Amino acid sequence: MTDIESKPGEMQDLRDSAPGEERITEHEMAGGLSGYLIGYGLAILLTIASFLAAQTDLIYRPAVISALVVLAIAQMGVHLVFFLHLTTGPDNTNNILALAFGVLIVALVVLGSVWIMNHLNENMAAMTAHQAGTMP
Repeated sequence: MTDIESKPGEMQDLRDSAPGEERITEHEMAGGLSGYLIGYGLAILLTIASFLAAQTDLIYRPAVISALVVLAIAQMGVHLVFFLHLTTGPDNTNNILALAFGVLIVALVVLGSVWIMNHLNENMAAMTAHQAGTMP
C-alpha cells in the first residue's frame, strides 16, 4: 500500500508501481489474490525446473550445481517479491535494510564457522596408529 491515497473520483496510474506491490480496492474480493497466484505458479515452475535439472541429462553434469544455484536464487526472489512484498518503493527501505543485515549475519556465521573448522583441521595433530586402535 502507498501513503498517497486517491480521492473517490480521481483516476490513479496503476502502472507506476513496483513488481509485487498490491493496491487493494474495495471491489477486489481477496485483496491481492492475483499476485499470490502468480507467485505460487512461478514457485511451482521453479521447483519443477530444479527437479528436472537434477534428474535429467538436459544440462551438462558439471553445470548442474550452477543451474540449481541460479534456480534457488530465482526462487528466493519470487518469495521476496510476491509473498513478502519486498519492493524497491520508499516504504520498504527498512525492510531491505533488515534483510541485508540478516544476510550479513548469516554470511558471517557460516564463513566464520568454515574458517574455524579449516584452521582446526590444519593445526590438529595427526592420530597415531596406537591412538586409532584404542578408540572405542
